[in-house]
Amino acid sequence: MKNSDNPADPFKKALTEATRALADERELNVTFSADPAGVSGDTMRLPQISRRMGRDEILLARGAADALAMRMRHHDTATHSKFAPAGPMAKELYEALETARCEALGARDMPGALSNIDHKIGADAEKKGYANIKAPSDAPLSVAAGYILRQAATGRALPRGAQNVADLWRPFVEQQAGDTLADVQEVLADQAAFARLSRRVISDLGYGDQLGEDPDAPEEDDPDENAEQDEESGDNQSRDQDDGEDAESSPERSQEQQQDERQAQVSMDDQSEEQLTDEAEMPEAETPPDLPSPVSEASPDYKVFTQQWDEDIRAEELAEPAELERLRAYLDKQLEPLRGAVSRLANKLQRRLQAQQNRSWEFDKEEGVLDAGRLARVVANPTTPLSFKVEKDMEFRDTVVTLLLDNSGSMRGRPISIAAICADVLAQTLERCSVKVEILGFTTRAWKGGQAREAWLQANRPANPGRLNDLRHIIYKPADAPWRRVRPNLGLMMKEGLLKENIDGEALEWAHKRLVKRTEARKILMVISDGAPVDDSTLSVNPANYLEKHLRDVIAMVERKKLVELLAIGIGHDVTRYYARAVTITDAEQLAGAITEQLASLFDSDPRKRARVMGIQNMRRA
Repeated sequence: MKNSDNPADPFKKALTEATRALADERELNVTFSADPAGVSGDTMRLPQISRRMGRDEILLARGAADALAMRMRHHDTATHSKFAPAGPMAKELYEALETARCEALGARDMPGALSNIDHKIGADAEKKGYANIKAPSDAPLSVAAGYILRQAATGRALPRGAQNVADLWRPFVEQQAGDTLADVQEVLADQAAFARLSRRVISDLGYGDQLGEDPDAPEEDDPDENAEQDEESGDNQSRDQDDGEDAESSPERSQEQQQDERQAQVSMDDQSEEQLTDEAEMPEAETPPDLPSPVSEASPDYKVFTQQWDEDIRAEELAEPAELERLRAYLDKQLEPLRGAVSRLANKLQRRLQAQQNRSWEFDKEEGVLDAGRLARVVANPTTPLSFKVEKDMEFRDTVVTLLLDNSGSMRGRPISIAAICADVLAQTLERCSVKVEILGFTTRAWKGGQAREAWLQANRPANPGRLNDLRHIIYKPADAPWRRVRPNLGLMMKEGLLKENIDGEALEWAHKRLVKRTEARKILMVISDGAPVDDSTLSVNPANYLEKHLRDVIAMVERKKLVELLAIGIGHDVTRYYARAVTITDAEQLAGAITEQLASLFDSDPRKRARVMGIQNMRRA
């Protein structure tokens, strides 16, 4: 058998076997690539190792392998799902704590593995600039909680950047949840018991309202529902009693009513069968004209309890100019580590777009570029004057692009920063190519319903009320506004407390309506989201798939009308099950490349290239 020419192959083989043993998965496939490390099905993806086999890349690969293998060995998906919280911030904390548990549990028997993971954590912290931050708000609470729990479970110091984050958040975490975290050693090996402890920690940290129902609570009838049934029963009984009392107090009136009813019945009996048939076939046009129009064009059955507190609002109305400038400066700091890569992608997109412009030449001009094709005439007859040509730019196909950004709480931190940065670069790049771009965001005004839910409660909680929250649709950049005027607006995404819940279906329909009204010949709508529609208030009183079904209905309507080209990018979430044209990325840092490739493929003049890009996505869907 011929030996491989790559000196890294023996190490890769050894690491693969060690990872399978550590994960207790003999059939595990291990690959090495430039994509972020992760597990998909029965395949584990590890960082690439070059031929030179540098010390850092070896330690990073071993750390990623050990961390993922420990997760596979000590993590049970069913138990994890049973105790998983409902709200986005609670989910982030829950995931971070479970990851720390798996790594700490595996390190009890293999201290060397923990050293490898230390290198991985240190590299991640260095990449995100955690060593240089000065305030707790500059790092996610979920990351800090994972670091603190890991340190409490192992007694081991963290790498420099991670230690800085843990120290900044430690006073708050220990003050709020220190007593609960003291019990971590006792439950580390029991995932269900640890999940219960995690839920207590989440509640201690102030996110108890996002936990959802207690999975350990016994199933019993809803007291509110019983109370409503009792009230309804009491109302019926009281109405019956009132009717009886009215009949007794006014016997003459009761007899008159009975006589009228008998006459009406006789009149109906006397009607011919032909007349009844004619009435049954009355056209729908005779329906009373004052029926309310459906809330959603895509799904007439979709209901909204009230739209009184919904808002479509410009970004500059949600913050003072000084605050927008400050938030924009913070966003620019986030852009610094990515500036080189993002600029290269922007230039690549610009070249691809400009290459599609239709250009022609005007010949026989007295000045311009020398027409080399007609030099033969000059050589044959020197008295013939030189001929020049001038390049004529034709108008690039009239196009508008709308970027619809998920502004939900689960996007907090790195994903929303990357999304804002990409929107920033995209707007500038497309504007240079004479393509108009609109940037929109969607979230809700409150957690768990806001004023809409209060109105529903005051209305005695009618069943199946439909959407039960106050929408907030944000216009960061109108299509006709020059970028220089709205540049600070994207900083609003960094505003604390802005990101809440996401009702994707109504946001997509809103963006589609805005696009359809445009006069451009070509309209493109790109959606960037990290999860399915979630609104706790709505889903708690409607069918579990209520918002998801509406999203599917809206997508079907958009694709059926074919007025807008629709595509989507999912961050850590498989959106290919919703959108025909979609791609899923596993890390927010891949977003810039995904946006560039998707838009460039749409503008590509070669249909085979467009089909190749879309074919890759369809394969992912399959």
